[in-house]
Amino acid sequence: MSTALDDSALIDAFLDGLWLERGASDNTLAAYRHDLNTWQARLAGLGATLLAPPPRALPDWLDERREAGYKLRSNARLLSSLRRFYHWALGEGRIEYDPLAEIKLPRVTPSLPNTLEEGEVERLLEAPDVDTELGLRDRAMLEVLYGAGLRVTELVGLTTDALNLRQGVVRVRGKGDKERLVPLGEEAVDWLSLYLRSARGALMRDVTRPALFPGRGDACLTRQAFWYRIKAHARSAGIDRSLSPHTLRHAFATHLLNHGANLRVVQLLLGHSDLSTTQIYTHVAQVRLEALHAEHHPRG
Repeated sequence: MSTALDDSALIDAFLDGLWLERGASDNTLAAYRHDLNTWQARLAGLGATLLAPPPRALPDWLDERREAGYKLRSNARLLSSLRRFYHWALGEGRIEYDPLAEIKLPRVTPSLPNTLEEGEVERLLEAPDVDTELGLRDRAMLEVLYGAGLRVTELVGLTTDALNLRQGVVRVRGKGDKERLVPLGEEAVDWLSLYLRSARGALMRDVTRPALFPGRGDACLTRQAFWYRIKAHARSAGIDRSLSPHTLRHAFATHLLNHGANLRVVQLLLGHSDLSTTQIYTHVAQVRLEALHAEHHPRG
């Protein structure tokens, strides 16, 4: 029978394969490791191992998690992680059958992303005090975030050599370490140019450091620090709805579709590997259209 040490080595081997074959990000690998370590600990308490779970072990655990208040989406994500592990183990010849083959994945209704109306975006973009270096930095960051639809982690990690302001594009390193070129738009280019001329040098002790948007010690501004700044600017703009770090990215996609953009183009701009991930924004646009119809049509 395998020991706990054997199970840990199995998890390491699975994650190594996931990284080599799919280029999974550190965050993705950490999520898989957490799920598998939790499952392995659960099995160890039952005197079992990863490759030989008792038939009722997972269904019973999922039932306990539901009773403890875990959301359906959380259980679905956990089961998805375990499915991928056992699919890998089967392909590697470590097991003869998939112990989760008969367990159904919970059906999860996709939640619509929280986004902003175009007027709210304008107020948020105009909130920073651009007479200060920090305010000018924040304005440039917000313009890039909305103009290019970046993830916050992609934005804060940008370096000066990723920009080509003459062509109006930025080179982005996204999930799975995949690169894509994204157009910035005229407004973002103008604010970036002003920021680079007037503020970046004043915010840095060593301007040869590569961070496009510096925080402390000339390193890239952290995701947490920028998120704090976004929330402060939202309050100044009188936006009291709940925001998320992806709010402007959601607004970017939704507003493009509202103005007639092709879904596959939006997929490429967002860096989604699967079109189904992008399709959620068609639902957002549809909900908005239905709300407008109900509000303004005489028979709405």
